[in-house]
Amino acid sequence: MLTRHGLNSKSDAVSVVMACYSMERLQGIVAAVDSIAAQTLQPAEIIVAVDHNRALANTLRREMPGICVISYEDGPRGASGARNAGVAVVSTPYTAFIDDDEIADSYWLSELIHPFADDRVVGTGGRYRAVWRSPKPSWFPEEFGWVVGESFQGMPIETSRVRNVWSGNMAVRTAAFRAVGGFRVGFGKSGERSQPEDTDLCIRMAELGDDFHWVYVPASVIDHDIPFERSTFQFFLARCYSEGKGKIELRNDRNGSEELDDEREYVRGVLTSGLRRYVFGDSVSLSKAATVVAGIVSAGMGALSAIVCKRGQFVGSR
Repeated sequence: MLTRHGLNSKSDAVSVVMACYSMERLQGIVAAVDSIAAQTLQPAEIIVAVDHNRALANTLRREMPGICVISYEDGPRGASGARNAGVAVVSTPYTAFIDDDEIADSYWLSELIHPFADDRVVGTGGRYRAVWRSPKPSWFPEEFGWVVGESFQGMPIETSRVRNVWSGNMAVRTAAFRAVGGFRVGFGKSGERSQPEDTDLCIRMAELGDDFHWVYVPASVIDHDIPFERSTFQFFLARCYSEGKGKIELRNDRNGSEELDDEREYVRGVLTSGLRRYVFGDSVSLSKAATVVAGIVSAGMGALSAIVCKRGQFVGSR
């Protein structure tokens, strides 16, 4: 049942999985679940996968008796393992993912699963709309929205085929997700580590068949909470560094496979255009221009650190 705007309809085709881990986010977890329950297209089931926190799991079972709450404790900490544990109990052909710091628009789910009418679509992803707790910094360039989990300048404005989407606003064919083993546990975002587990998953799932691909659906919208600590320049630089490092680690793990064309085009196209706009165009801002340069340099340093580390491992193994 792939109804685009079926008002208050119930779907037996899709379940929603949300990973969470902290009691401090209890209010956000409940709000996220409420937004899923208010969808114009109701999912068959909402599954909350709690990452190594029995107290939180017990609290959620009391607070939300109609929701399936599971405890993930069998593997290493991280959203990847928790999401996989959630999908393990899914019985529907499609699974959607949302995070515990997000609120879904009422048409989020119906828009997100609509492209699956095409059998070649193995997964979809939607648009992130940032909700800043503090004022958005004047120096923050729109081209770097991904730093805080916001759709950024340069992304498609229409439903489009893409290489990858982000795991907090994603839907997959459940069987295809399971066929590749789900998210790669031990590779992802945990503590200071920030590796692109969603990009890794998207590439592996697309490789399952000829012309299998992902679709970005900008009409499928979630509001993403941006806390104060993500509005600092220090966080910006650290996140750019981690992204550069993580993408090279992804390439290394795939035995040197050339999967970073999107990143090169992003730098050559999106960031170059942004610099022109901030220096010579109709949105002149020297602070944003300087931030773009700083972001490029920081990501480059992260990439270089991963390259040096890989070469060191190679030399050490000889």
